[in-house]
Amino acid sequence: MTRPTPPTRGEELLLARISAAAGREHLGKRCATYGVAAHPIPAPAAPARGIRALLAFVRYGRPSAARARADARLDLYEHGMTVAVRGRIHVVRYDTTSVLQGSTRHHPHVCARAGGTRTYTLTDVDGKRIVLYVGPEDGGVEDCGAEDSGAEGWWFEIRRAVTRAQLPLALAALGTGERLTFGDVWLTRREVGWGEVSARWPEVQQIEISHGAICLEIAGSRQRRHRTGPTASEIPNLFVFRALVERLRTDGAHP
Repeated sequence: MTRPTPPTRGEELLLARISAAAGREHLGKRCATYGVAAHPIPAPAAPARGIRALLAFVRYGRPSAARARADARLDLYEHGMTVAVRGRIHVVRYDTTSVLQGSTRHHPHVCARAGGTRTYTLTDVDGKRIVLYVGPEDGGVEDCGAEDSGAEGWWFEIRRAVTRAQLPLALAALGTGERLTFGDVWLTRREVGWGEVSARWPEVQQIEISHGAICLEIAGSRQRRHRTGPTASEIPNLFVFRALVERLRTDGAHP
């Protein structure tokens, strides 16, 4: 039986710094660790506004190859996460972060298949952004499938943790009469809308994502039943927004 390779002095020091950073932000117990590979962002290939302010692209690395290939690491905690990139540690809290979901087809490591590379842009506690992206390993087409990337595990945990942390806060704010905004979309306890489009919750039959855009289907509309709104990639914490929509639609249908 092969014994695990003991950590180097540098790895021990990095772990101590990560633990200290997580402790300062009260992230709680460490739940999982992943080896990842970091790539600098080429400015001409920036896929969205504000991309030049991003710190690094971080791609999931298979655990078996982490020690040999990783130059960064991702640690998930109870209340947040850390991303260590080339000696710098970024701390993200689930209850305050803003997450944007998107994709890019122009990065050198983009998958050759139709789906391209999926990106998840998170805001850390200092207001800086870092992008977690899921793509092929070193341009290899054979590793393009989601089932091969291994990233679904950590992304599912991050999405679930952010929703669990932010949904109760959002519902409490709506309960006191506040108006919440998700990019260009706003919602209250009574209605939802963007631009000149708005509807009361009992009138909303469905909100869905169609061709990358948010679409609102309004019952009894004399005009178009589908109103195309902002693109999904411009909606921060889209999964929290969708959880709120389902809750408010249900409450509107059964007051």
